[in-house]
Amino acid sequence: MNDEQKSALSKQLMALLQPEQVLVSPEDLKRYGQNCEAIRYQAPIVVCARQVSDIKALLQLANQLAGSELHFSIHPISTGNNWGYGSSRAPNQSSVLLDLSALNQIRLIDAQLGLIEVEPGVTQQQLWEFLQAGQLDFMVPVTGAGPSCSILANALERGYGITPYTDHFGAVASIRGFLADGTPFRSAIAELDQSGEDRIDHSYKYGVGPYLDGLWTQSNLGIVTSLSLRLKARPKGFCAFYLQFKQDTDFAKAQQLVFKLLQRLEGVVGSINLMDQRRLAAMMAPNPNGPAQHQVMSQQQLQTIAKNFQIPAWTVVGSLYGEPQVVAAAQAVVKQLCKGLGCKIILSNGPLIRIASRLLPHLPASWLAKERGMLASMQAGIEIMLGKPNQVALPLPYWRNASLQPAPGNPLNPARDGCGLLWYAPLIPMETKAMWHFVETVRRICPQYGIEPMITFTNLRHDCVDSTIPIIFDASNSTACEQAQACLTALVAYGLEQGWVPYRLNLEQQQRLLQKDSAFWQLVARLKTALDPHHLLSPGRYNP
Repeated sequence: MNDEQKSALSKQLMALLQPEQVLVSPEDLKRYGQNCEAIRYQAPIVVCARQVSDIKALLQLANQLAGSELHFSIHPISTGNNWGYGSSRAPNQSSVLLDLSALNQIRLIDAQLGLIEVEPGVTQQQLWEFLQAGQLDFMVPVTGAGPSCSILANALERGYGITPYTDHFGAVASIRGFLADGTPFRSAIAELDQSGEDRIDHSYKYGVGPYLDGLWTQSNLGIVTSLSLRLKARPKGFCAFYLQFKQDTDFAKAQQLVFKLLQRLEGVVGSINLMDQRRLAAMMAPNPNGPAQHQVMSQQQLQTIAKNFQIPAWTVVGSLYGEPQVVAAAQAVVKQLCKGLGCKIILSNGPLIRIASRLLPHLPASWLAKERGMLASMQAGIEIMLGKPNQVALPLPYWRNASLQPAPGNPLNPARDGCGLLWYAPLIPMETKAMWHFVETVRRICPQYGIEPMITFTNLRHDCVDSTIPIIFDASNSTACEQAQACLTALVAYGLEQGWVPYRLNLEQQQRLLQKDSAFWQLVARLKTALDPHHLLSPGRYNP
């Protein structure tokens, strides 16, 4: 889109909507180009929707102009806080960005059942405040991405968390939105229901006939304007557990323990994280190499941090939910399964945490600073497990350049602040041999590119494991940027040979890895042509 086309199109858009809804100046567009991938990008035009009807009007204009000199595509974003996967960037450099963040209405469908409907701009923090204001005792489906991130967008990316409803799209009952030609879509149940309340549609996921809602996830086949989802009631009983394994060679014990916990306590235990020493060290201590961008921690540096903060080789973190007597019984099972493994057990309702929580606030602020930090981090983690959003995981992108981090108390925004972050998030078989091979691979490949090999396994079920490897780099250093991208490419390439397939991909990976000639993507292309013949919606997004 050249300057003349941009000017002419912006005039049409301003006439269609309100002038202030159409952003064209470099200053207004600047924040939409900010990303953690260190990729230069500027949208030609941003349209800020104020109401759902704006979306339909924009789609109608795009269809009218299709094939003309002023043709344009549309890329919708919710809040744009998609750290490490593209942020606000569109897959097509000439796409008009459609900012849906102002569509942030929450509708309570049923206070007893915990059914709500949210629009794209509803953030984790906003939903928490809504529940608090209404005295609704439910948990927000939180993620480590932080309070400013969209509930709806995370569900559509098939994200997950550590609270009981681990699969966030699994908790979605119904979806509303528009096809590329402006046709609204909803389920067959909603169309058949003559009551005007849509209660069944908002509580029963699969509807009648072919299940189509999955088409709107990780795709470019429609624009979602709202979804309804069920929230998990805050349990009367709760206990977080931290199981510490001292030696790296204890990995097999830790992995098998996680498997047994998830298998035997299904429905009581949430997802379980298994984290290595380097990942926890980055949470507890500053980077010992300071601004050195191509240097990983030495074993000596790591051991010094581990000794100072009492960080074991492997830590299992999970939570138990239910009636108090159920949680108490589950705690007994946890302890029983840990017998003979040589691991240290820390329980959030145990005497160690209770005493520390009561004692430390009454001591001088200069005393036991490390212990205070560890307790604060643990308490923030417990808040996340109970469905309260916070920023406990967000300092990670700043680990290699702490100077970028805002002053304490200010919201963190890794894209705005210039952090370099990419994610490698493959699915791995729940087998000790496969998972240990993965550990060895990450530890072998990452240091070759100056990337700290921090490893987390998020065990979603007893048969499903995802690992999240943060690739943290200096986004202002061109060499560091190249190395980070090369590291991700190397991890993915080797991983695919082993059958470790990422559950989601960033924009560049979608274009590089997805094969348009394969049977699956040919089918997707046929759907795209049928639903969006002019290819108006996010061309190139999960559609090679």
